Amino acid sequence: MSPLDNPVYSSLKAAHAAFAREADGLLRYASDVAPFLAIPEAGPVSAAALDALVDDRAYMIGPRPIVPAGWLVEDLGRIHQMVCAEPLPVPPGPPSDVLGEADRPVVLALAALVYPHYFRPRTMELGRYLGVRGEAGLDAMIGERMAAPGFREISAVCTHPTWVGRGLARRLLAIASNEIFARGETPFLHVSPNNQRAVRLYEQNGYRHRIDVPFWSVQRRP
Repeated sequence: MSPLDNPVYSSLKAAHAAFAREADGLLRYASDVAPFLAIPEAGPVSAAALDALVDDRAYMIGPRPIVPAGWLVEDLGRIHQMVCAEPLPVPPGPPSDVLGEADRPVVLALAALVYPHYFRPRTMELGRYLGVRGEAGLDAMIGERMAAPGFREISAVCTHPTWVGRGLARRLLAIASNEIFARGETPFLHVSPNNQRAVRLYEQNGYRHRIDVPFWSVQRRP
């Protein structure tokens, strides 16, 4: 079994243990870091663990939980998991900068505009972020999220709507992927199969479909 078959759990048990909250075998990222919950394998989870860890809607990638009365699991379909096999040629373009704490406001502003569902105030603490700066903030950015052993997830691939189509995402994807390879890890990512524009971008830049991973959400019943 690959750690990518259960990427949230693999990350929280290893490289991201410092961000983990745990209860009765369940693991989740702190809610201000990322909205992801995980179990080691498909099966029942306790009400006490859910009460302790889920104060909002949590998302799961991989094994399906069997939840007790009072809780709801929603099947969100499957998402493409893609892996890059080798370093990528970097297309020409504007310079990119490493983004840090001082850039948090502009990172959050761009994420709110382009990538609002899974980004949280502390998400950028999970890994390295790169961006192309513009006069009003960021024209584009890319970041790292999950960290399964031997693998690093590319995430938050965002281009401001004003600058879509200028190759910024392609350039940042190559730079970020190559940095991951240079650390001895393999880059991977998740993308909705409905987002064909993004799927084509990744396919044209060296990423290949690995598996379709089940995607779930867990929340209290209304």
